[in-house]
Amino acid sequence: MKKIGFIGLGIMGGNMASHLLKKYKNINILKRNSINTKKFIKKFANKGKINLYNNPKELAENSELIISCVGDDNDLEDIYLRKNKILDGVKKNTIIVDHTTASLNISIKLFKKFRSKQVFFFDAPVSGGEIGAQKGNLAIMVGGEKNKFEILKKSLDCYYKSIIYMGKSGNGQLTKMVNQICVASIIQGLAEGLNFAKKKKLNVENLLEAIQNGAAQSWQLENRSITMWNNKFNFGFMNKLMLKDLKILLNESKISNIELPITKQIKGYYMKLIKKGYSKEDTSNLIRLLK
Repeated sequence: MKKIGFIGLGIMGGNMASHLLKKYKNINILKRNSINTKKFIKKFANKGKINLYNNPKELAENSELIISCVGDDNDLEDIYLRKNKILDGVKKNTIIVDHTTASLNISIKLFKKFRSKQVFFFDAPVSGGEIGAQKGNLAIMVGGEKNKFEILKKSLDCYYKSIIYMGKSGNGQLTKMVNQICVASIIQGLAEGLNFAKKKKLNVENLLEAIQNGAAQSWQLENRSITMWNNKFNFGFMNKLMLKDLKILLNESKISNIELPITKQIKGYYMKLIKKGYSKEDTSNLIRLLK
């Protein structure tokens, strides 16, 4: 068993770390006064050993596998590359797995920085949302060095349903971009379909029974239809995070001269929702904009 360090105990990361602690009985985390850290320690204090370190450098010095799940590129720069951070303390042959949805540039930059120190960095964004993290059935898409991929499969199996090696560094992030392009369009289509059904006064239970086993079936249909119908959006993946992801992928599409007209339009819808004060609601609230 490797000594495991985990950084980022938010909605997704906190659940992943809890699965690791149940499996390994021992993980390293940062000593912070954040609400999430305090809640995590309180919840799992009697279910395993939690080792606290003052800064990322100390955590890196005492970890052989480091896992992160933070907000964005700036967070990754902060925990990995600045003074007294992970790059300063990491040991040779350490494996780093980053679950953050971030830009292609930062993932490749981190890969190169750590490779120069004979450390293996993987960009490994996830899909499945809060429910997937809670149940331990996330989908993980991985970019990095293939000869170390088997270690990831064995080490992280307590919180994924699938883990797929996508190729060189950055390919995990590119795969997540494809995922978000598809998800955004599916949510918009589902929102329009449900809005149409409601205006035509169809019975929602009968409607879903009629279409869920046909070509319209999707994870969003299965998990979000009823809540969307009932205008409940206080769970799941937040609008502000989807907007961040769409900005990242649309910037990459611009660099590569790839047209994404529908995705660009849906990004505008999320911007409207956030301006209306719905930044923390679930992404399925695209239906709010329909009349």
